Amino acid sequence: MSLTVDPLTGTIGAEVSGVDLREKLDADMAAELTSLLHEHLVLVFREHALTPEQQIEFGRAFGEIKNPPVRTSHGGPPEINVVSQDDPKGEGADNWHADNTYTADPPMGSILHVKELPGKGGDTMFANMYEAFATLSPPLQRMCEELTATHDITMSLTKAIQRGHSTADLDEIRSRFPPVVHPVVITHPVTGRKALFVNANSTVRINELSDNESDMVLRTLYEHVRAPDFHVRVRWDLSTVVILDNLATQHYAVPDYDERRTLHRVAIKGGVLA
Repeated sequence: MSLTVDPLTGTIGAEVSGVDLREKLDADMAAELTSLLHEHLVLVFREHALTPEQQIEFGRAFGEIKNPPVRTSHGGPPEINVVSQDDPKGEGADNWHADNTYTADPPMGSILHVKELPGKGGDTMFANMYEAFATLSPPLQRMCEELTATHDITMSLTKAIQRGHSTADLDEIRSRFPPVVHPVVITHPVTGRKALFVNANSTVRINELSDNESDMVLRTLYEHVRAPDFHVRVRWDLSTVVILDNLATQHYAVPDYDERRTLHRVAIKGGVLA
């Protein structure tokens, strides 16, 4: 079986055809898709309506599954995080973010599959964090490379509880997932490339700076991530599957709808970052 790869922009994303995701991938195909993922960071597969079990099996082709640290209240198998919204503004997915960076070993990747769509809207945007770092000025790059940041679950989980997406006990979850420290600029464990690694949902401060300095630098970096130069926008249908490199991208769920949108996410285990 021969793959067809159509890049979506000059910096991020590609549509891939020529593979049936409903079937278990052999080692050669898994290796080829993994290589494409590290090259394009976001792979989009059309005409693949997967069952939850098929989505999980597809995830296993890329590594060990990482179960959601905190399950939503929307059900699903233990390997799948079900994100279901009909009033998405302000719920957190409409910030540029990477998934679960409040854990000591954030996921290497995520596989996304929308199961329910509003009549219009509900796209997801993705940003290339290699380019986000590379397009900073050299002095700011050098400063960021010397910094670490604290990531905390509190903000995102508080929103989820308030909006009815989680029934978790905040204090209990915080005791299991205390704040963690990651570099502001990570070296990707596979590609060796440098990527900006702070996000508005989980990063609470830069440790080596004063509070005012930390707030100022984080605001600057978050605004920089919003630049469209290194973005791609994916329009969903019920047969679209996306896999993303969670260490080298951020994503943003466009909150332009008021009907139910339900997405299944399977995460692939990563490791401690440097």
